[in-house]
Amino acid sequence: MSSEEPDPVGRAEDDDYDLLTYGEVVARISEVLAEEQRLLRQLRAATPPDERAIAVEQTHIDTLLAGRERYERQHETAGVFMKRFGLAPRAPRAVETPDESETGSAQ
Repeated sequence: MSSEEPDPVGRAEDDDYDLLTYGEVVARISEVLAEEQRLLRQLRAATPPDERAIAVEQTHIDTLLAGRERYERQHETAGVFMKRFGLAPRAPRAVETPDESETGSAQ
């Protein structure tokens, strides 16, 4: 690896790799929005205000708001699941131990 290449990103073994729920996405977007709105207030309070930077930040905020609204409307229903994944959701079953015939062991 050359000195110009970034170091690879490492992940701790105990990281949670589960998918986010819609509610978790909304919460994370809300956190980012709060910070972006704070930045926008700072940009507007600057003397003189940078109108281009304000416009770019406002566009970014508008995009985040649209995304948050979209995820707030999502419902974890069978209809949404089927639309996304093309199959009906099933309740999780207990993990079954395969019998010997499935493992190829002789009886």
